[in-house]
Amino acid sequence: MSIAALTPSADALAHSQRLTDALAAEIAGRGGWIDFARFMELALYAPGLGYYTAGTRKFGADGDFVTAPELSPLFARSLAPQAAQIMAASGPRIIEAGAGTGRLAADLLLALEALGSLPESYAILDLSPDLRQRQAATLEQRAPHLLDRVQWLDRLPQRFSGLVLGNEVLDAMPVHAVAWRESGIFERGVGIGPAGFAWVERPATGELLARAQALAAECTIPPAGYMSEIGLAAPAWVASWGPILEQGALLLLDYGFPRQEFYHPQRGGGTLMCHYRHHAHPDPFHLPGLTDITAHVDFTAAAEAGFAAGLEVLGYTAQGQFLMNAGLLDCLASLAPGSSEYFKAAAMVQKLVQPHEMGELFKVIALGKGLAEPLLGFQRGDRSHTL
Repeated sequence: MSIAALTPSADALAHSQRLTDALAAEIAGRGGWIDFARFMELALYAPGLGYYTAGTRKFGADGDFVTAPELSPLFARSLAPQAAQIMAASGPRIIEAGAGTGRLAADLLLALEALGSLPESYAILDLSPDLRQRQAATLEQRAPHLLDRVQWLDRLPQRFSGLVLGNEVLDAMPVHAVAWRESGIFERGVGIGPAGFAWVERPATGELLARAQALAAECTIPPAGYMSEIGLAAPAWVASWGPILEQGALLLLDYGFPRQEFYHPQRGGGTLMCHYRHHAHPDPFHLPGLTDITAHVDFTAAAEAGFAAGLEVLGYTAQGQFLMNAGLLDCLASLAPGSSEYFKAAAMVQKLVQPHEMGELFKVIALGKGLAEPLLGFQRGDRSHTL
């Protein structure tokens, strides 16, 4: 089935049209062109209209995509020993950024309770009113006795010691679209053509041009016809934790590559990816407000930004290796062998760790301060040296 065949309801189409009108007004107000990062920001986060800030269902079987916490509670149970180790060495507190449905928060709290390592507080950093309501409902359903430990934040704290957790957070931060041409380096922005939103290129300037020139030299980007993305928001977000984190670690799980793989000569079309009703497609202009827009993460840029802000790279590896190191197979073995629960969980474990599923494309990076012991999840397969 093609993406065009998935017809939204009349209400959904009306919602998308309201955001389309707002985007068109933004473009007109800025002289007929906006950079793609601004388009992506509004498409995802415009108050009351954006994909993440409106009331559409996004996660799970009835949404647009399924994240690792939705697949199995074993994902959170595997994270629990790593979370407990970090909290024991820093402070008994967790902040989860972008908590989705709240499934990871609920399952992780339950797993930490079973380990005797409950945090004193579990804060969720999420600006979406719709998702905050879903998170509270999930916690009320799955872990009601732990709900009093949970709070919601509107902004980053001034100081923090403990664990900062982010699962598929960086990929949803706005990126700039760039084209390397024979005639120079261009920023790919958005204008309005006869058929609606359209790509329009302008010469890159400022910080974006400097980053694009540095990448061209470092990664041997072909000088003609190469397109990709440069994320400025995600590294800035990582760097913002430098002066905040007194002791502890950021643990970030997302799909992406180290820089040399991200800007590989054969990856000349970029990494932009969109999701609508469990269908992946490449068109970020399709049904604004109903379509998720993401880009793969340049983990080298995240590591460099963290290091420059005073954070140490504590580990970097593939998700499959991280979960195995953290005890995923032990969690699976704790289920009754031969039971329907075991077989269902085993199938989900395959999705989490197999290279052709989530195991290799998804990576895990830890950046922190004041932690002397090596982290459990990076005991084997650490690729920090390749960043």
